[in-house]
Amino acid sequence: MGTIRRFEDIEAWQTARIMTRFVYRVSSEGHFARDFGLKDQMRRAAVSVMSNIAEGFESRTPKLFINYLGIAKASAGELRSQAYIALDAGHINQAEFEQLFDLVEKCSCQLSRFMTYLQSQLR
Repeated sequence: MGTIRRFEDIEAWQTARIMTRFVYRVSSEGHFARDFGLKDQMRRAAVSVMSNIAEGFESRTPKLFINYLGIAKASAGELRSQAYIALDAGHINQAEFEQLFDLVEKCSCQLSRFMTYLQSQLR
């Protein structure tokens, strides 16, 4: 694992940024833009992933950092579930769903691996 000097260096944060940008783009179009509840909830979940990675990193305590990464992972799970709702409501098509699902799953896996690594460093 390379040296991480800033939260922007964390791969999971970089993936979360791409994921958040995607959520904002698709939720700004068509009927999705007018479904204020789902649009806002999905945007908040995506932003939560990025924000909790950054906040945890800046906490500078390993145990708190791991906790914040866990919260980020939970928000990724929330977003993945909401992607199904967006698909079922016809707000996104199958290709958009798959792209979002893949991004969220990639970020979630990156978070899991990073948490495992950090926990191994505490022992």
